[in-house]
Amino acid sequence: MPFPALGATSLAFPHGAPRPAIVMRSQWRADETKRDPHAHYAQGVKAVFIHHTDSPNNYDCDDVPGTVRNLYTGQTRDRQWGDLGYNFLVDKCGTIYEGRAGGTDRPVVGSHTLGFNQDTTGIAAIGTFDRGTPVPAPMERAIAALAAWKLGLSGIDPTSKVRLTSTSDKSRYPAGTSAAFNAISGHRDGYATSCPGEALFARLPAIRSLAARLQGRPLPAPAGATLPSDLPILQHVGH
Repeated sequence: MPFPALGATSLAFPHGAPRPAIVMRSQWRADETKRDPHAHYAQGVKAVFIHHTDSPNNYDCDDVPGTVRNLYTGQTRDRQWGDLGYNFLVDKCGTIYEGRAGGTDRPVVGSHTLGFNQDTTGIAAIGTFDRGTPVPAPMERAIAALAAWKLGLSGIDPTSKVRLTSTSDKSRYPAGTSAAFNAISGHRDGYATSCPGEALFARLPAIRSLAARLQGRPLPAPAGATLPSDLPILQHVGH
């Protein structure tokens, strides 16, 4: 299923990263009548929260647009979030999908991490990544590429710590509390949940390091996170 890639944007910060290829809402055929027509925006993106969709892993990547449409229906109709809660979704083949509407390069406020949706982006790995479940390498690289680009738009180092202020007492921190997070954190860091699963959570240090290297920051390669000479996710999508 070939999808045309979006071109790279100009880099406003010295350690920005190219925009990876993204399958847009029109391409996965989002029914725009289902969502709140008004997107909400923050001042910028300070951090990325990583999720998993807690759905089966044995899918065919060609069928993912239908999976995304089903998630969209569930989160608008059943959860009444007004749109997909996640800003982006990534499948096991490394294809990135636009989630919540409002502009992939803009700081769109999602509904992914209660208390910490402001100033963050939510990236959901399609599947379930409990302990012992391998995280596909193309998925891992795509998450790193996407996080590197989104954080780079605000000049944020993916390996840094950032401060976020809770907006909900139902999060891990009372509303109004300022807390330190990794620039690339797991859903469980901000909310009492097992998401994004033990296996994916364990890969976050490698994802942070790879994202930093994609921003051109000189870091030693961590074990298990090799940087290929060519990253297909930055050049094309399709299966």
